[in-house]
Amino acid sequence: MRLQNKRVSRRVFLKAAAITVAAPSIVPGRALGRDGAASPSNRITLACIGVNGMGTADMNAFLALGDVQVVAVCDVETQHRLRAKERVEAHYAAEKASGAYHGCDAYNDFREIIARTDIDAVCIGTPDHWHVPISMAAAKSGKDVYCEKPLSRCIGEGRRLCETFKRYGRVFQTGTQLRSTRNVRYACELVRNGRIGKLHTIRTFVPAGGSIAPQPEMPVPKGFDYDLWLGPAPWAPYTEKRCHFSFRYISDYAGGVMTDLGAHDNDIAQWGNNTEYTGPVEIEGKGEFPKDGLYDTAMKLKVHYRYANGIELICSTDPNPQGTGVRFEGSDGWIYVRGEMDASNPAILNSDIGPNEVHLYESNNHQRNFIDCMRSRKETIASAEIGHRSSSICHLGNIAMKLGRKLRWNPDTEEFVNDPEANRLLWAPVRAPWIVA
Repeated sequence: MRLQNKRVSRRVFLKAAAITVAAPSIVPGRALGRDGAASPSNRITLACIGVNGMGTADMNAFLALGDVQVVAVCDVETQHRLRAKERVEAHYAAEKASGAYHGCDAYNDFREIIARTDIDAVCIGTPDHWHVPISMAAAKSGKDVYCEKPLSRCIGEGRRLCETFKRYGRVFQTGTQLRSTRNVRYACELVRNGRIGKLHTIRTFVPAGGSIAPQPEMPVPKGFDYDLWLGPAPWAPYTEKRCHFSFRYISDYAGGVMTDLGAHDNDIAQWGNNTEYTGPVEIEGKGEFPKDGLYDTAMKLKVHYRYANGIELICSTDPNPQGTGVRFEGSDGWIYVRGEMDASNPAILNSDIGPNEVHLYESNNHQRNFIDCMRSRKETIASAEIGHRSSSICHLGNIAMKLGRKLRWNPDTEEFVNDPEANRLLWAPVRAPWIVA
């Protein structure tokens, strides 16, 4: 049963955030009904943090699950959180004979959600620079986490997140939803089972970005907690184009087109290559960057990665008739996949995967998979380690473009080989008090 909400004091928050390894590693009884089935009053309780854009889409997906109860929403922009609260309460009101429901709380500060002991999990749909700090705070308070991609703002933060979720025994799902689609899974199974012969090249295609002129400083809009929006990122004067959708093209908050859709497609490349728990050993790339203005991430790019198995991954903004997606090329043909599938020979796409062949993790609903793994305590289809390794592919490409030279990478130690300059870029600047530890 949901606890009565009240304003959380700093003492209460610090006590909740200080929960240690003794945090339970199974879903608490409030989330399970008799024999493990969810009853209406004992659904998994979920809070959504960051409820604009993809955060709204994720919230709607969880609302569609009958054994989940969204009990709180959080956003630093008043209109976003009130709109989300209204959406949640309208959804549950439709289930009641009275047609009324008022059980969703709305917060400005995510720490008030972290401090609540009646919440089982959080869904994070904030800008990228907040993914790791909020995820780690949630894990330390005993909550499981569904977090949008990319998992991190930099490689160092991603590794720290993986360590934290392992230490506290929490379930994590990266929002790389393509893994939970049949076509993508089947394409990777075809590649892994040799239907295109020996794999030698993988091409991922991401859309090109753009640039924008320098923007004047503006007054912070009423109802927008801009300082909390910045959070761990360096302070910068407010301008409208810095926030909302455009944040992804500014390196203080994200990694541009590479970490945006590249987080999806490079993740699938890793899956088909059977390298989802490791990474490449060499990276070299070139990018076209804005000469001035607000955006500072690559607008166009082409990055080559070489793996220890000899396979080459090429991520680019080159034009592709099939659009964004992943193309696996082998000695006997090729397979392309995104929403649809294509192949050098249509017969490839009619091939059955035999009982003794490689069968990959099957999930047909990303949010459902997360909830099921909360109950079973099994690893999700896009676990912290998998999400970290896929995000790292993108970060490595950005570092190679920034330095403009070939880099050697040790995927076991997650360090560049004999390259102090490159290793300094494994971490991003962090503004106090948001140090990731």
